[in-house]
Amino acid sequence: MFNDVMRSGSCLCGGVQFRVTGEPLRVGLCHCKDCRKTSGSAYQAFAIWPRQAFESAGITSTYGGRSFCPTCGSRLPSVREDEAEVMIGSLDVVPTEGLEPSYELWIGRREQWLHPLPEASQFEHDRTVAESAADDAEPEAVREPYRESA
Repeated sequence: MFNDVMRSGSCLCGGVQFRVTGEPLRVGLCHCKDCRKTSGSAYQAFAIWPRQAFESAGITSTYGGRSFCPTCGSRLPSVREDEAEVMIGSLDVVPTEGLEPSYELWIGRREQWLHPLPEASQFEHDRTVAESAADDAEPEAVREPYRESA
């Protein structure tokens, strides 16, 4: 079902380890308030894998649908029934070949000194199922997890 690509990652202290197999369903950047606050940065870069492509070990805590390490506080993949959202910065090997964002969310909150990614779709807020279905490279039943802030 998946190709041979395997990527691993962890929290800062190493107490939580994870890996994803195969290529992600999609890769994006989010400039929403929640992503800015939880990352401590001007945006959050993430990739979404099918749930069955994700494995993890270690104890995690969750707040507002976002997972983190209870020891060091690092953001960790957020896992839903059908998908796992992995923060690109939590992966072990960099640069992260093949994980170029194809869209940006909440662009109205993007810092003025950041420029839109060339070739990336731009969304004022969250992507909708209709917008996702219109993109030939995206599966029809796409939802953006945990993106409900301004």
